[in-house]
Amino acid sequence: MFWVLFLLAAWTAAGISCARLCHAAVQAARPAPEGQGRKRELSLYEAAFLAGGPHRVMELTLVSMHRRRRLLLAHTGWATVVDPEGEDDLERSVIGAIGPAGQARIAAVRTAASAADAVRALADRLVSAGLAVPDTARSHVASAVRGVQGAAAATVALAATALLMLPQEQGATAPVLAWFALPLVLTLGCLAIARIEVHPYSRWASPDGQRLLGSLSPESDGDERAFLTAVAVRGVGAVDDPDLRAALTGGRTAHRSH
Repeated sequence: MFWVLFLLAAWTAAGISCARLCHAAVQAARPAPEGQGRKRELSLYEAAFLAGGPHRVMELTLVSMHRRRRLLLAHTGWATVVDPEGEDDLERSVIGAIGPAGQARIAAVRTAASAADAVRALADRLVSAGLAVPDTARSHVASAVRGVQGAAAATVALAATALLMLPQEQGATAPVLAWFALPLVLTLGCLAIARIEVHPYSRWASPDGQRLLGSLSPESDGDERAFLTAVAVRGVGAVDDPDLRAALTGGRTAHRSH
């Protein structure tokens, strides 16, 4: 009966990790104070952040500047400054990331500009309005998910160890496997529920932010704002220009075509 100790260890790891994930998910899903941020309209930059974070904001900024001929995005993956005067802080961040040479790789520009003060200020405003999940809450959810995954792996390892220590008797393994299956089902079920319930907003948008994102209708008409709204919500997948899409994906499409 020494295998019972392994079973208790598996149950302890599964119970603690699942409880931690539930607590982290509840904290991340905490609604904003009544009336705070719920009846406002999202700007395109705000929608981009809630849908895809800082990188999505930079994708939207690059596409917007390219469409207005303020920036040239080549299908080979290079960005060239056309107008060095940015219209807002995010555009100035992009121009600053390109540097004095006026030309740089789009991937490097996107990474550098994503960490700029303008993006952090945008994130802080959305967190204050209750529309974005704070960094601490997102990191807690991610850490809790990893803990449940570790508990599931530990359950499998403990079950294997317990089976190796069992006497070689016919029918002795089935009850042991059945008992270890319970904590394994608990952890895997918790991960499945987290994937459905937590994943949509554990990265960037809070439940209130998700509701505002869901109210956007980028397909309502064919004007420029509708196109940019689609880019904000869906990212590069909303770009129908193959050269522009190749530029935003680092020139990979262009390289394949050659």
